[in-house]
Amino acid sequence: MTIPPSRAAGRKSIRASLTPTDLMAEAPDLVGIWRADIITLFPDAFPGVLGESLTGRALKEGLWQMQTHDLRQFGEGKHRNVDDTPTGGGAGMVLRADILAKAIHVAQRGKPKPLIYLSPRGKRFDQEMAQELAAGPGVTLLCGRFEGIDERVIEHFGIKEVSLGDFILTGGEIAAQALIDAAVRLIPRVLGNQASAEEESFSNGLLEHPQYTKPAIWEGRGVPEVLLSGHHANISSWRQAMAERLTKERRPDLWRAYCAAHDRDSEKD
Repeated sequence: MTIPPSRAAGRKSIRASLTPTDLMAEAPDLVGIWRADIITLFPDAFPGVLGESLTGRALKEGLWQMQTHDLRQFGEGKHRNVDDTPTGGGAGMVLRADILAKAIHVAQRGKPKPLIYLSPRGKRFDQEMAQELAAGPGVTLLCGRFEGIDERVIEHFGIKEVSLGDFILTGGEIAAQALIDAAVRLIPRVLGNQASAEEESFSNGLLEHPQYTKPAIWEGRGVPEVLLSGHHANISSWRQAMAERLTKERRPDLWRAYCAAHDRDSEKD
C-alpha cells in the first residue's frame, strides 16, 4: 500500500526569517518524545491553538511531536470517498471501516499508543485520563465526522471512545485539540513551573482555590487579608479551605469522591 503524505510538527532548526514558521511541515520522528497522531479530514486545522503559547513553544523545542494523517488520502475512487450511507437506512453518512483501518495502520506504526475516538458516547475525559496519557508514549486520535464511524472498526482495533461532555460538536478536531492540550501541559518542562500543574483544579481531587493579583483594591473590592499576611502556612490553609468549599458547592460529585478518598463524611464537612 502506498502511504499517503502526512504532516508533522516537532523540533527543527530555527533561524531569523520574515517567513512564519510552519509547525506542521514534514519533520523527522523524535525518539522517546511524546507524540500525538491525528486522523482527520481537516489536517489544516492543526496545530491550531496548540501552536501558540506554551504548547507551541514546547512543540518547536521538541518536547512533544504531532503528526496529522489526512483521511481523504486513504479514500477510494476519483473523489477519494471515505464514507457511505448507514446500513439499514437513516440520515447522514458513516465513515467506512476499511478506509479508517488503512489510516489507523499508518498512524499506529512504531511504538504502540492508546487509540482514541472522540465520541459523545465515550467515557468522560478528565484530569486523571490526561495524566495517564501524559505519562505514556503519546496518543492516536480519530476525529469523526458526519454520523460517526463504522462500529466494526471500533471493535476490531479495540478503540477507546472518549467524550468531552454531554454536547455535540460537528467533528472531533476541537475535542482532539482540547485533549492534547490537557495532556501535553503535564509533560515535564512544558509549563516551566511544574507546581502550576500540581495546584490546579482536579489535580488533587478538588477545584482550584480563587486567585488574586494586583491591584490590591479594585472597584472597592480588596483581596483577602490572609494572602497579604506573608504567613505561608495560613495562606496554604486558606487556599485548602476555599478549594474544599468551592468543590462542595459546585461539584458535589467530586466532593463525595474526595471525602471518600480521605475518610471524611461529605455531609458533615
